[in-house]
Amino acid sequence: MFTKMKNIDTAFRYVRGFTMLVIAGCIIISCYAVYKSFQTVSLMQDKVYILANGKALEAYASERKDNIPVEARDHVKTFHKFFFTLDPDDKVIKTNITKALYLADDSAKRIYDDLKENNFYSGIISGNISQTIQIDSVSIDIREYPYRFRCYARQSIIRTTSIMKRSLLTEGSLRNVSRSDNNPHGFLIERFNTVENKDISAETRK
Repeated sequence: MFTKMKNIDTAFRYVRGFTMLVIAGCIIISCYAVYKSFQTVSLMQDKVYILANGKALEAYASERKDNIPVEARDHVKTFHKFFFTLDPDDKVIKTNITKALYLADDSAKRIYDDLKENNFYSGIISGNISQTIQIDSVSIDIREYPYRFRCYARQSIIRTTSIMKRSLLTEGSLRNVSRSDNNPHGFLIERFNTVENKDISAETRK
């Protein structure tokens, strides 16, 4: 009888040990499954799908601070292209200037008002002049906020009889604002100033 009881006790310990092992394994597997689920959800939240030409393109979301230099440079380039690209068409000039002024504060508006008062835009239209700009580089200093920038560019002023090349150097600072359709980068140019704008060369059109 004693031997039988001992065997039953040993078998019970084996069953209990095996049961505890199974339970522990289930808990580990469950915790791992929950962890992987949260990890997968987190990764999926960082992905953005863009529909272009009927195809779904995968993009990845990132923190704004990781993209500040890239977005800031593109904001400055976009402003300069709108502000300094002119054609002898009043509607085109107003459209470009309006888009540019959404990206900057009243420092750019004052420059526009001064040029308008001095009949600069009227001269563009009456003289059939086109003005284009090529951005060479934009430097952004993100060590301090607001972020300081300098833009190095070249202008081409195309007249009926000649093409004038000019160098352009501007500077200013960038302040964070809310993103919108008119300001997708979420920056506002402040203290915009033209440091240099001088003739480089002139050539006669044939």
